[in-house]
Amino acid sequence: MTERLTLLTRTTTAGAVIELTGGLDHHTAPEVRAALAGLDLRPGQQLVLDLAGITFCDSTGITVLIAARNHALAADATIALAAVPERVDRIFRIVGLEQVFSTHPTAQAAETAWRPPAT
Repeated sequence: MTERLTLLTRTTTAGAVIELTGGLDHHTAPEVRAALAGLDLRPGQQLVLDLAGITFCDSTGITVLIAARNHALAADATIALAAVPERVDRIFRIVGLEQVFSTHPTAQAAETAWRPPAT
């Protein structure tokens, strides 16, 4: 049985932060995709996915993270992952995704690292 996914979205000066808690898999991925579609990302902003509460992530979950990256790039924004659990980080290293995503120990650290675009 799939673990329920809780998704909380908040907005910071850097952009949107989505906090995910629970299982991220083929049953819960549509919730994340729907949340992404509803985001108002603007050029130069940063989308942060806070994964501190993720208890499970399968290949569909990884695909959703890549879709989030594509969504951010299409909006001319950046993406950062925060608090990536070790088991997910290990998968990222195996498939080379650590080179695709910038990661931070916390969502706060990701927000602090964000720099607004030069005007």
